[in-house]
Amino acid sequence: MTRIIAGLAGGIRLDVPDAGTRPTSDRVRESLFGALEPTGMLDGTAVLDLYTGSGALGLEALSRGVASADLVERAPKAAAVARRNAERVAKATGRTALVHPSATHAFLRRCTSRFDLVFLDPPYDLADTALAEDLRLVAPLLVDDALVIVERATRSGPPDWESAGLSALREKSFGDTSLYWGELPQ
Repeated sequence: MTRIIAGLAGGIRLDVPDAGTRPTSDRVRESLFGALEPTGMLDGTAVLDLYTGSGALGLEALSRGVASADLVERAPKAAAVARRNAERVAKATGRTALVHPSATHAFLRRCTSRFDLVFLDPPYDLADTALAEDLRLVAPLLVDDALVIVERATRSGPPDWESAGLSALREKSFGDTSLYWGELPQ
């Protein structure tokens, strides 16, 4: 069962799409948000959750205090699940996440918003070149002190931050899953 771990919507159960997604485990989300909270990145900021699936990452951030969350999901059934989950979280938080039923590349090419925190949780089989292109398109949408967090298979290794104009910050592995943190160069 996937649920919101903490914050105003803590304990709310999230639906997950029947197929085609790999929800971030509660253990990984708990560690991720435990590391994010002291940074101030969850206090009134703008979050972008790409390849959102159920919306768990963006909605967890919304529950914990971000001002806005944009959730991007290409698969129509998964986008509908994310929308239902966003409605549940909105009832508890008073904050509504926007769900964009779109391919990541298409959304990033037309987006004019700026973000403090970006999650990318692409399918594990997404090619390194496609991930690098996503990161390249994300970079101009970042505020100066933004964080970008990529979740991918540990065996895939870190993303190509440099080709996107970003710098590696840290990484942490959880068995088959790793989180890679990046930022704009200082």
